[in-house]
Amino acid sequence: MFPARPRIRRSAPAGRRARLALTGPAALLAAALTACAGAPTGSAEVGGDAEAPGASVSVNLKGRAAAPGGPVKVTLAHGKLATVSVTAGKNGALAGKISADGRTWTSDRVAAPGTAYTVEAEDVDGGSDRATFATAEAEKVNKLLLAPGKNSTVGIAQPLSVVFDHPVKDKAAVERALKVSTSDDTEGSWGWLQDYSGKDRVDWRPKEYWKPGTKVTLDAQLNGVDTGADGGWFVRDYTTTFTIGAAQVVKVDLDRSRLALHRDGKQILDIPMSAGTPGGEKASWRGTAVLMSKEGTINMRSETVGLGDAYDKMVDYSMRLTWSGMYVHAAPWNAGVFGRANRSSGCVGMSDADAAALYGQVRVGDPFEMTGTQAKGTVAEGNGYGAWNLSWEDWTAKSALGRPGSAHRGPGAGA
Repeated sequence: MFPARPRIRRSAPAGRRARLALTGPAALLAAALTACAGAPTGSAEVGGDAEAPGASVSVNLKGRAAAPGGPVKVTLAHGKLATVSVTAGKNGALAGKISADGRTWTSDRVAAPGTAYTVEAEDVDGGSDRATFATAEAEKVNKLLLAPGKNSTVGIAQPLSVVFDHPVKDKAAVERALKVSTSDDTEGSWGWLQDYSGKDRVDWRPKEYWKPGTKVTLDAQLNGVDTGADGGWFVRDYTTTFTIGAAQVVKVDLDRSRLALHRDGKQILDIPMSAGTPGGEKASWRGTAVLMSKEGTINMRSETVGLGDAYDKMVDYSMRLTWSGMYVHAAPWNAGVFGRANRSSGCVGMSDADAAALYGQVRVGDPFEMTGTQAKGTVAEGNGYGAWNLSWEDWTAKSALGRPGSAHRGPGAGA
């Protein structure tokens, strides 16, 4: 038995009436074309005018619980379409295109869950039809966390980072919905990884560090995307914009126990420090980490990083580099070894004055390039923002689209 046809209102100029057939890509298409309006007749008396023969009217998405996730299609049985609109109240409209033969209009995006739509179409002869339908509510909703913050200014190593509440099975569908645009033709790529929290995450990093002054926009057109059985649907879009600040790089030499801040290629600070004790879990990481946050004075406890009861301190000028607990901060208790040896529990420590000077100069998103043999390994891509420790080829291979084209150039480029 075919689904009931939504109520359709028709209007047309005197002398002629056109009927518009609204059809779609789902299994309902056959029903829409054959049984929705009954058998066509040669003529019908409508307001005293002869009706055009052989037309049937139907809507592929019917009732109040239509299946979301597919495009809306509008098909005219005879003649050519002039205009089509598919609106969803406060959720705006679905854009779409009319086919070359004028018979079919297809939405660019899919119908979203839990949304009421109104379809209005007009043909070139002035005939018009209107229909309404609503999609079923999502049984499970996926959400995300975006970084960096909206309208922020960040350092040259800051990636776009998206962490998902629930697992993402259809990564390709999600990646196609994430549109990145830049102001200066920046080349970059999405890469999928596991966040330190264990959640699915996708980051967009440039091939090289950002150019200062670059303006970046992410338009995450996710409303209506199904992430899979365990993840659920997205029921809204997301957007964030940010700007790249000065070209600052912090160079940390673990073997020499010194740290230097460079801006626009010039050294601004040269600081004696003490990093993690080599030879075990207290050693520091090597590789490029990205400044995640400036947290000021915080309580640091050794049990939170698996080091037992080694310390419990209030620490000033704390700058986070990894989720695993590596910071740069003031460490006056290690004053005797600054510039001479690494004796911390994994962080990079320095005097109060030097820590204050560095804290006042660096920005979230600045790269900390840590080199030397006295390390326990390289920062992983999901432990903070460690994507810079992968080659460009290895990074682009993490795109779910499986093609070099996932690396692209703005403005207006999409992944």
